[in-house]
Amino acid sequence: MTSSELAVVGLGRMSYGEAWEIQKSIAHARIDGSLKRDVLLLVEHPPVVTLGRTADTNHVSAPSEFLEARGIEIFEVERGGDVTFHGPGQLVGYTIFDLKEHKRDLHWFLRRIEESIIVAVDGLGLKARRNKEYTGVWIGDRKLASIGIHVKQWVSWHGFALNVTTDLSFFDLIVPCGIPNVAMTSLRVELGERAPADLWGRSIDQIVLGFCEVFELTPQMLTLEDMGLTASQTP
Repeated sequence: MTSSELAVVGLGRMSYGEAWEIQKSIAHARIDGSLKRDVLLLVEHPPVVTLGRTADTNHVSAPSEFLEARGIEIFEVERGGDVTFHGPGQLVGYTIFDLKEHKRDLHWFLRRIEESIIVAVDGLGLKARRNKEYTGVWIGDRKLASIGIHVKQWVSWHGFALNVTTDLSFFDLIVPCGIPNVAMTSLRVELGERAPADLWGRSIDQIVLGFCEVFELTPQMLTLEDMGLTASQTP
């Protein structure tokens, strides 16, 4: 049975490892059919570098000792793509969708995620775009959001990372998404004085609206407890 609801779960700030385990648990429930609706997990992580399936370890520019000294963890994960950074001020969305209820086409799904973010950014007063060479969302020649997914039995997990108020200097530690000399940006940088006081909250609202509009779903705001899960969040 196809559900028209999107379960939206805010995790607050949470370690990458803990959020990874949560999304895998939800994905497995979606695969075995015990969960009947798509899920969007929204989270902010402490500083972490992740390497996707096709990552080149040379794209981590900083020595591991330096990263460790700054408290930056490194994870090798099953998503597609190269190296990326997650950290404070970045809105990370994990899209746990059953593509059998949408379209069994990974390229279509990636373009829909891009479109959802573009719609969200438009709601904040910015015109974003795709880049025909690279997956993600851009403003001019500056990259605003990165996307990388994993799919098993047509159920996806992992998702996108939208720079809201991110300290962009962290991206100097890597070659973001394996793109040489890419310029990273954030909503705060692009909006400048036009940025609303509650940019973080507004960004969350617009992302939910964007995904629901593009995927034609109705949001249902839930907690982990509602999903039958528990987690200890970091402050």
